[in-house]
Amino acid sequence: MISDQERADAQCLWDFQQMGHQVRPCSVAIGLGSHDLGVADTTAELYHRGMAPLIVFTGATSPTTRDRMPRGEAEHYRERAVELGVPAEAILVEPHARNTGENIHFSRALLEEHRIPVSSVLLVSKPYEERRAYATACKLWPEVEWVSTSAPMSLTEYVDSIQDARLVIDMLVGAQQRLMIYPRQGFMVEQHIPDGVAAAYQRLRGAGFTSRIVPDSVTQS
Repeated sequence: MISDQERADAQCLWDFQQMGHQVRPCSVAIGLGSHDLGVADTTAELYHRGMAPLIVFTGATSPTTRDRMPRGEAEHYRERAVELGVPAEAILVEPHARNTGENIHFSRALLEEHRIPVSSVLLVSKPYEERRAYATACKLWPEVEWVSTSAPMSLTEYVDSIQDARLVIDMLVGAQQRLMIYPRQGFMVEQHIPDGVAAAYQRLRGAGFTSRIVPDSVTQS
């Protein structure tokens, strides 16, 4: 069972991850690979709204996606977007990235290889990783303007879609931890962590929501 305090703390972390950026037309949209096909759906919807003329889907596989997405996260995202009416020629696939840093680095290299000028990027991630993705992108590609976005979902809606409240809270705690330790390791720009967010994180970590925690000295994941 999830207590009322744990739900409140999870909501605090969820709200902090939401960047609240105003979506606007950008040079390209980059959809970050994961287990969540909703990222592809959101990226396709933004394309149809005219928010980007080109999409890059980036991602290889991971232990959580190897069985569900055997051809790679980016390729499955591409297939989903085409199903949703995005022209195949409007999509580039980056199939090698295995973490958020590589998502950004390899996508940039792919766009440069295709000689596509980029001044702004719509960065599409899972809802509980908007801020983490943004902080990583700003560190690795500071020359462009980043607009971080995700599916417009509440925490309750996301839990209902995953059907595992404990896993979602574990993922929120893991994302928050990375925001706190990765800047000093050079993987992200620093983000101000409000006291209430830090306290919520510590309570949830102390309560055992730790399956997505990494050692403080670990390399990026």
